[in-house]
Amino acid sequence: MNLGDLPWTRVKATVDDGRPVVAILPLGAVEAHGPHLPLNTDIIISDGMARRAATLLQARDVEAFVLPAIAYAPAHYASEFVGTISISEATARALILDIARSLKGQGFACLALANSHFDPANVAMLRSLAPECAAIGLPLAFPDFTRRALAAQLTAEFVSGACHAGQFETSLVLADRPELVDDPARAGLADNPSSLVTAFAAGATNFTEAGGPHAYFGSPAGATAQEGEATFAIMAEALAASVVEAIR
Repeated sequence: MNLGDLPWTRVKATVDDGRPVVAILPLGAVEAHGPHLPLNTDIIISDGMARRAATLLQARDVEAFVLPAIAYAPAHYASEFVGTISISEATARALILDIARSLKGQGFACLALANSHFDPANVAMLRSLAPECAAIGLPLAFPDFTRRALAAQLTAEFVSGACHAGQFETSLVLADRPELVDDPARAGLADNPSSLVTAFAAGATNFTEAGGPHAYFGSPAGATAQEGEATFAIMAEALAASVVEAIR
């Protein structure tokens, strides 16, 4: 299902087969996630969501390829931390639209965005893509987990807004790449209940101002791989359902 691992002939044969073929694009950021998670945490989560959604779609007679992830995005709130690499909204937007045009020209039926990077600038940029993708003629599937209806399906920590590198994200990384989690470091981290949603609404411009001087919010020590797998299932189902709706 990973398009980048396949020869072009295999992809062409699938596109020419007659069934709708979907391209799932994982979107992440190179961004500080506390002292216990890797900088590419969002990429790991988005790719894990994409792979699971592709499996669900294939069971529904929709062929799906997972594209190589876009690893860079607007990440302004974490830009004070070394290792965070932020790009402009215009650059990220142009790149995704160019990918959409290329996919449309090759006969793909839909572009699906698997996003787990919830920087407000990034989410706003992704929300703005639908009209232009429609103009290209390629349906866009984008389950926006910051919308209330989808957020309510996720964990209590996610809903609270204290969910950057906390129990929510740490659980997801434990489910897919446990070797990248620094367990001794996370075991020593105190809970940080500061809500990013509340802080951003009050005018905070970075993680430190929001109450996260070490780039984490929530409860990393409480994370489990079991919670991560359950969350992946919810996110993958939301992505697969959005694809089915988009191609309908």
